[in-house]
Amino acid sequence: MNRKNLHLLLSSIIVVLAGLAYGGYPTGFIPYFFGFEVEALGLKQILRAVMGIYLGVGIFWLIGCYKKTYWKAATLSNILFMGGISLGRIVSMLFDGVSIQFTIALLLELLFFVWGCFNLKVYQYSLYILNNR
Repeated sequence: MNRKNLHLLLSSIIVVLAGLAYGGYPTGFIPYFFGFEVEALGLKQILRAVMGIYLGVGIFWLIGCYKKTYWKAATLSNILFMGGISLGRIVSMLFDGVSIQFTIALLLELLFFVWGCFNLKVYQYSLYILNNR
C-alpha cells in the first residue's frame, strides 16, 4: 500500500464501519449515539439503504486502492462523496444548529475531500508522465 492510496483506504474503512453502524442495528445504535428511537419501518429502511450506499462506495474505494485502473474513478467518487456530505452537514449546521458528533464528522469529511483533491492533482499528473514515456 503506497501513500497515494491511503486516503482511499482510510475513508473506506470509516465509511464501511459507519454504514454498518447505521444500518446493521439501527434500533440499537441510533438511540444510543444520537438519542432518538428508530421505530418506523420507513426510517429503518432508509438507514439500511444508507448502509448499502456506504458499503458500495467503501468497497469501490478499496478496489481503487488495489486496481490501478480504478484509482482515478475511486478518487473522484471519494471527492464527490466527501464534498457532498460536507456540504449537506454545513447546510444543516446553518439551518438546524451544531452537533458535536457531526462537527467531528464534518472535519474528517473535509480532510478527506481536500486530501483526495490533492492526491488527484499530484498523482494524476505523475501517472500521466509515467504512462507517456
